[in-house]
Amino acid sequence: MNKHLNWGIIGTGKIATAFAVALKHSNSGILLAVASRTQGGADAFAATHDTPRAYAGYDAMLRDPEVDAVYVSTPHPMHAQWVIRCAQAGKHILCEKPMTLNAYDTMAVIEAARRNDVFLMEAFMYRCHPQTERLVELIKQKVIGDVRLVRASFGHRGAYDLKERHFNNELGGGGILDLGCYTVSMCRLVAAAALGVEVVEPTDVHAVGHVGEESRVDEYTAATLIFPGGIIAEVACGVRVTLDNDVHIFGSEGSIVVPSPWFCSGREGGTSKIVVNRSGEPPEEIPIETDRWLYAIEADHVAANIERRQGRFPATTWEDSMSNMRTLDRWRQAIGVEFDAEKPAALKLPVHGRPLARKPGARMKYSRIPGVDKDISSVVMGVLGFKDIRHASVMCDDYFELGGNCFDTARHYGSSEITLGRWIKNRGIREEVVLITKGAHTPGCYPENVTTELLESLDRLQTGYVDIYFLHRDNLDIPVGEFVDVLNEHRDAGRIKVFGGSNWTIDRVREANEYAARKGLAGFTALSNNFSLARMVDAPWPGCLAASDPDSRSWLEEQQMPLFPWSSQAGGFFADGRADPADHSDPQLARSWYSDDNFARLGRAREMAKDRGVPTIGIALAYVLHQPFPAFPLIGPVSPYETWTSLAALDIELSPAELRWLDLKD
Repeated sequence: MNKHLNWGIIGTGKIATAFAVALKHSNSGILLAVASRTQGGADAFAATHDTPRAYAGYDAMLRDPEVDAVYVSTPHPMHAQWVIRCAQAGKHILCEKPMTLNAYDTMAVIEAARRNDVFLMEAFMYRCHPQTERLVELIKQKVIGDVRLVRASFGHRGAYDLKERHFNNELGGGGILDLGCYTVSMCRLVAAAALGVEVVEPTDVHAVGHVGEESRVDEYTAATLIFPGGIIAEVACGVRVTLDNDVHIFGSEGSIVVPSPWFCSGREGGTSKIVVNRSGEPPEEIPIETDRWLYAIEADHVAANIERRQGRFPATTWEDSMSNMRTLDRWRQAIGVEFDAEKPAALKLPVHGRPLARKPGARMKYSRIPGVDKDISSVVMGVLGFKDIRHASVMCDDYFELGGNCFDTARHYGSSEITLGRWIKNRGIREEVVLITKGAHTPGCYPENVTTELLESLDRLQTGYVDIYFLHRDNLDIPVGEFVDVLNEHRDAGRIKVFGGSNWTIDRVREANEYAARKGLAGFTALSNNFSLARMVDAPWPGCLAASDPDSRSWLEEQQMPLFPWSSQAGGFFADGRADPADHSDPQLARSWYSDDNFARLGRAREMAKDRGVPTIGIALAYVLHQPFPAFPLIGPVSPYETWTSLAALDIELSPAELRWLDLKD
């Protein structure tokens, strides 16, 4: 049964008008309110569409307790900000396509919907129409055999005007986001139906296109998408060329033509058709009739699926929106389209558009270590997995607002120091964060390289010092005192606050600190070796060491030396659905962590997680946090959801007996 919804609309453009008109024909809702940037704009829209409430400013409408759901119809670059604010206001959301400018922002808005427990769907109206449902049925029934190739196009010739959104880079213009999103969505839907799944993503994307010299957006472009199962898709779109605007599906035993794939039977309902051509048979026209308005069908789909918080296949789900945006990102990248709003200098604020700030009630815990004059969050964010500054901004903003303030990087991690440094500078929070970096990695693990690499790291990070500096590897051919001497030089110069060793043996750390004591110098303050609930079967990378053996544990407890363990969650071994003894598709995961005893630990962690109603990966991280020595586990999430589930560990208490049980000691 559809839930009755009082709708509000953000934005007053053409698509908002189409939705407002159609909503009068909805079975489940009414238009209660509209918000515009100005009171005049809101009043004019409200008068035209018999809307009871008109607001100047979007936030004002979000404060209206009687607005249940919001249709976000602003230009693309504003989608992410207002979807997040709608979610934070407790409103259900239908967001005009594309969901955001890129997949990283889409990640953020989906997580906002998840954490605030509201409905969110990307407004591909054709996905809710009975014509699309029938097309999926035909594909699943293999009426043309096995799908082999799909062609989809959507393009129109618009008047060339650099101020008009289609030709405006600042407004996310071009064909890919506005029209190509339909073609990619359709081809992915067809491929998914053919493969018997709900979501599929191309393994390869190849594209060519014309990018306007003045507009700096894709004015017309085509791409080839390669899917599993040998399915190929050809997609084309443009804002300066009129295309066929149809879909052709070719199979092993015939073909299907959808003459009107995007608007189906029209905005006001009517009759459309799907044409099936089987080898050796006359064409069969399958009529699709409905008296329901296109956007009203979409609104009713929202109402019918409020409880599940997202669309129902073949309508757009969260996973489907993520897959679509990743594919669109790859298409844009292939032809060199970047929006001004995505450039590092433009990323001055988090996705939600407000200044970076701790969220009320953030559950992070903190400790201090000697020599660092700041509280250090008990869980440390590793930045190795971030693709670029857009990805890093979404991830670091979220972690910081959840209370995190400690970031781990290394000179050896490619451009991650540069990316992290850009984010910190963009946010202006250098003194609010604890910065860890590492240097002197094999084969350059020599005292003289410490100076060269540290200075390079500081330049990349755009800072005068790091709070904690780790030697990334050890070189047993070098007397340990030579490393201690050079590290003290940089400590005395203020370039590092404290230092330690990553992948150093306990014996070498002890030797280093004995040397430092004899010379009246600072010694190693911390260690960064692997430590997790899972036993490291084989080192993920050459030269890696664990500190989970009994002798290391005893020494850490005796010395109370802080440990910053990498792979604290065993490289994702404890993530739901990640580890399977029969699945070796991730060779490094299998090589490093697969063993009978580790799967026994995983089984116990799952059992405890189920009993407590928490994520399994949270249990694994809580195990590290509850050791009898200071532990600041490094985590490497690549989505806000992974951060959120990891930080569940902060609310989990484990007794010594439970620690022993998880580790198979009892």
